[in-house]
Amino acid sequence: MDAVRDLLNWRSLRWKTCLLVTVCCCAVALTIGTLVHSSTLARSMNDGAAEATAALRTGLDAYERDGVPSPGLHLVPGELPQELLNRLDDRRDKRQAPEAERGAVTWYEEPGAGDHPSMWAARLYRGKPVAAEIDMTSDLLTRRALDRHMWKYSLLALAFVVPVSALAAELPYRRLRRVARTTRRITDGDLTARTGAGRGNDEITAISATVDSMADSLHLRLLTEQRFTADVAHELRTPLMGLVTASELLPEGEATGLVQDRVRVLRALVEDLLEISRLDAGAERAEPRRVLLADAVAESVERTGLDTRFVTRDALSAETDPRRLDRIVTNLVVNAHRHGRTPVEVTVAGTTVTVRDHGPGFPPALLAEGPQRFRTGTPERGRGHGLGLTIALGQAQVLGASLSFANAPDGGAVATLGLPSDAARPIHNG
Repeated sequence: MDAVRDLLNWRSLRWKTCLLVTVCCCAVALTIGTLVHSSTLARSMNDGAAEATAALRTGLDAYERDGVPSPGLHLVPGELPQELLNRLDDRRDKRQAPEAERGAVTWYEEPGAGDHPSMWAARLYRGKPVAAEIDMTSDLLTRRALDRHMWKYSLLALAFVVPVSALAAELPYRRLRRVARTTRRITDGDLTARTGAGRGNDEITAISATVDSMADSLHLRLLTEQRFTADVAHELRTPLMGLVTASELLPEGEATGLVQDRVRVLRALVEDLLEISRLDAGAERAEPRRVLLADAVAESVERTGLDTRFVTRDALSAETDPRRLDRIVTNLVVNAHRHGRTPVEVTVAGTTVTVRDHGPGFPPALLAEGPQRFRTGTPERGRGHGLGLTIALGQAQVLGASLSFANAPDGGAVATLGLPSDAARPIHNG
C-alpha cells in the first residue's frame, strides 16, 4: 500500500526527475528540429532558385537559337505572378538597364489548395519580362516527410528515455526513502536505527552518514545519561538507608515527623530513579499471569488510600503482570490527586483502565511529547519531578500495553491504559 502511495505521489523526486528529463528532451528535440527544418528549407530555397535561374537561362538560349520557347518559359507578362513582376520592377529601378537585362530575380510561390508550389526566376529580355517556372512539389513533400520523421522519432525517444529515467531515479529515491524511514525511527526513540550508508561519494551517502553519526551521538549521550542516573541512584541508596534507620530512632516530635516525611520522599525519589534506570536499560521483564482486571485495579486503588471513585463496565480478565499493573494504576491515581482536583474516577471497561481527574488538565507539552522526567509541567497542575507518569509509561511498554494522555472536553486530565486485546478473556460466573 505504501509503495502504491509513493508511486502515485506526483511530488516525489522520481516524478520530478522524469519531468525534468522530459522537458530537457523536448527542448533538445524542438531545438534540433527547428534547426534542421530551417536549414533544410534554406537549402531547398537556394537549390530551387539556382535551378529556376538555370532553367531561365537555358530556355532563353534555346529560344534565341530555335525561335521556339521551351516548356516552362513564359514570354507573356500576363502569365507572370504580380509579386514576381514587382520584384523585377524593383530590380530594374535600382540598376541600370544593361544590368537589369542580365540580372534575374527569383520568387517562391507558396502552395495553394493543390499543394503544388513553384519557384520562379525572371529577368528582362529585350525590354520585356520573361520568366521560367519549376515545380517544387517533390521538395515540399520531402521536407514534410522529414518533419514527420523528426516528430515520430522524437516521440519514440521520449517513450524510451522517460521510463529509463524513472528507473534510474528509483535507486536514489529508494535510498532517500530509507534515510527518511530511519530518521522517523530515530525521532520515535529508536536510537539503534541506522541507514546503512554504504560506499560512495554522492550527496545521499553523505546525508546517510550524517544521520548515522547523529544517531550514534544521541545514543551515546542517552546511554551516558542513563548510566549517570543509575550510578547516582545506587550511590544514594546506601546512605539513604542509613538515614531512614536514623530517622526512625529520633524521639517523637514535630521536627522528627517532618524529617521522617522528607526522608520518605527522598527514598521514593531514589527508588523511582532506580526503576527508571532499569526501564531504560531494558532489564525489566514481565511475568504475566491470568488476573481479574477489575479486582486487581480495585486493590491498587484501595492501596493508595486516596478518595477515588471506582467504576466497572463489562470488565474482562487479562494475561498481565499484576505487580507492574499495580505500579501503573497507583502512579496514575496518585498523579491525578496530586496535580488535579477531585473527584478522581477510575473506570475499568473490558481491558481498558481510565483514570480521570477534574483539574486543569495535562499541559500541552505533555500531550504533544509525552511525559518527560524532571519536567514539572504547568504551574496550575502543581509541582513534581515528572517521574510518576514516566514510570507508568515505561511499565506499560514492558506489558505491551498502550498508555495515552488527553484532556476531557469538560475539563480534567484523562489517562487511558489499554491492555493487549489478545490477552483478554471474558469472565464466566459459576
